[in-house]
Amino acid sequence: MSNKSTDKIHGRGAQFNPANRFDKFQKDEGFIHEDNTTKFIPTFPKALVNKVESPDIPFMFSMNPYQGCEHGCVYCYARNTHPYWGYSAGLEFEQNILIKKDAPKLLRQYFNKRGYQPNPIMLSGNTDCYQPAEQKFKLTRQLLEICLEYRHPVSLITKNALITRDIDILSKLAIENLTCVVISITTLDEKLRLQLEPRTSTASKRMSAVKELADHNIPVSVMMAPVIPGLTLQEIFPLVKKSLEHKAYDVYYSMLRLNGDVEPIFKDWLQKTYPDKYEKIIHQTEEIHGGSVSDHRFQKRMKGEGTFAENIHLQFKMAKKKYGMPRMRMPVLDCSKFQVPGSQLSLVFDL
Repeated sequence: MSNKSTDKIHGRGAQFNPANRFDKFQKDEGFIHEDNTTKFIPTFPKALVNKVESPDIPFMFSMNPYQGCEHGCVYCYARNTHPYWGYSAGLEFEQNILIKKDAPKLLRQYFNKRGYQPNPIMLSGNTDCYQPAEQKFKLTRQLLEICLEYRHPVSLITKNALITRDIDILSKLAIENLTCVVISITTLDEKLRLQLEPRTSTASKRMSAVKELADHNIPVSVMMAPVIPGLTLQEIFPLVKKSLEHKAYDVYYSMLRLNGDVEPIFKDWLQKTYPDKYEKIIHQTEEIHGGSVSDHRFQKRMKGEGTFAENIHLQFKMAKKKYGMPRMRMPVLDCSKFQVPGSQLSLVFDL
């Protein structure tokens, strides 16, 4: 099947596989698996924690127990990392999930380094740490347990209500100001959600997760990511309203941008799913990013620029004012409580 086909692959976001530019032996573009199953592939990297170089991201370090993501969000920027592992950014990103089975051991080694100075770490920053694979492998839960053991600050962002499974650990971290959570919600429209991000939790379940986390005193905000011009703009006010009703600290957002292989994947999906809206969505996205659907510019790529981008910013501002969202910010996590278990400091602290 090629990307020219009009047939939809149900339950998947991408509808074809762009060629992997790193592969010497290129498959024909459009190659897909003969079946629609998900494959879990163990990997054994030498390190888990990555330094984040982008000034647009509000954290310095991240860790990703999984590469690839079965959620299948068609707009996902993380798709562009999958070719480095030898796979396509398209369907293979959703079907070939790499499992870092040694992730807990690697995190312990990282924390145990002589002279280690703690900084908050984000779970995940790339692919979703609560994607369906987590139900089976429980790597995210193990990493949280280690963070609690070492009293190390950790933040999380996810599109999956599975996070509520770990409220027992998160609430203990929150008591010591060691965690905060962002729940990403792109749309409240369930029909659109099924097309756009087919294997994520429903928006209603994610909103319920926001309230459940807040009810356990775990700081939680909502991220509308991405805002898609011509498709989800009308949801800004309703989403802010619901977020406030479900006790979110704040609502953030980022704009759609189609860097690298995400551009042909998203355009193909758009032509097959909303052909009547194709021109409007693409032109408005180009307007936000200086004439291109892609944007690599720090300080501008997340929010865009120009009149249209400013109008979106004002809509969020007006919505928060209309619904009385308090001017609260997520807490700065405490790095001072870090301790290596069994050390003299930990023995004193535990007393």
